[in-house]
Amino acid sequence: MTHKDAGHYAAKHPPNAKCNPQIAEALKKKVVDNKITCVAAHKIAHKLKVTPAEVGLTIDLLENRISKCQLGLFGYSPQKRIVKPAESVSPQLREAIKKALVNNRISCKSCWDIAPKFGIAKINVSAVCEALKVKICSCRLGAFG
Repeated sequence: MTHKDAGHYAAKHPPNAKCNPQIAEALKKKVVDNKITCVAAHKIAHKLKVTPAEVGLTIDLLENRISKCQLGLFGYSPQKRIVKPAESVSPQLREAIKKALVNNRISCKSCWDIAPKFGIAKINVSAVCEALKVKICSCRLGAFG
């Protein structure tokens, strides 16, 4: 989705896509200025025992934006993204990221899975990916492919 498409998030989905009413109600309590943070969206998924993708679909259908990506990739005004390349990379972490690559990319979920294994924050995994010039794909909430 490009910047010019902003505000037309429902168009990413089939015309028959429907909002989950429980998720919609939970989102309405957390959305501020048409935005919901990645953290808040994931808390809703956990609380309602639904997938982050289901929450992301409802966010899109309600034409809300996701902000403050936990990997630091988007939603940070004014600089857009806050992740910076890591200054150093342990061989073990480099290998874990390398093993998770599919078509030379790593999924958001894989970054989330790697972080606790190394006792580091998700954004630190993203920083290593930046240093290794590895692109992160497949946002768990569906913000990017």
